[in-house]
Amino acid sequence: MFRNEEYWGRPVPSFGDPAARLLILGLAPAAHGANRTGRMFTGDRSGEFLYRALFKAGFASQPDSLRPDDGLRLRGCYITSSLRCAPPQNKPTREELLNCRPYLARELELLESVRAVLALGRIAFDSYLATIRPWLSEMRRSDFRFVHGASYDLPSRLPRLFASYHPSQQNTQTGRLTAEMFQIVLETIRRHLVRDRPSS
Repeated sequence: MFRNEEYWGRPVPSFGDPAARLLILGLAPAAHGANRTGRMFTGDRSGEFLYRALFKAGFASQPDSLRPDDGLRLRGCYITSSLRCAPPQNKPTREELLNCRPYLARELELLESVRAVLALGRIAFDSYLATIRPWLSEMRRSDFRFVHGASYDLPSRLPRLFASYHPSQQNTQTGRLTAEMFQIVLETIRRHLVRDRPSS
């Protein structure tokens, strides 16, 4: 389908508002999505689902994400992933996740305004918890279960962690994840951000 296109084919940079209060963490660039276009969740069905929802919730300037120069801007939202490159057969290895973890840790340090993290899928959920493990000394890993719609308060003023099924075709086309289900998660996050807004 894309045989005449030139693929990005390199580590995909994160995308969004550097003053974001919401950080969305995905798994990895899709082979014919971000790996092709060079922008997170751009050019594939997962991105179509995600950006429509973000637009409806007020986090994106438009509902479509086709290519890096399409004018899309994120508002108060930043998107990154556990892996920077597309893994073979979409199955990341432990070594790949470990190699990319320092980049995620550094982003978390730089994104000082983030008050909510939305993990898309179990791997992203586990990857985030592994990255912030030094701050979870008084909590056990078993305290955190990946369940769609779940959220967790974390110690040390860390952002609240929210969980959602990944917007992959496998989930959206089977009805495991519907637009309504995902919108409820985003609305819950928005309410949290309003409550957690710093007083002037």
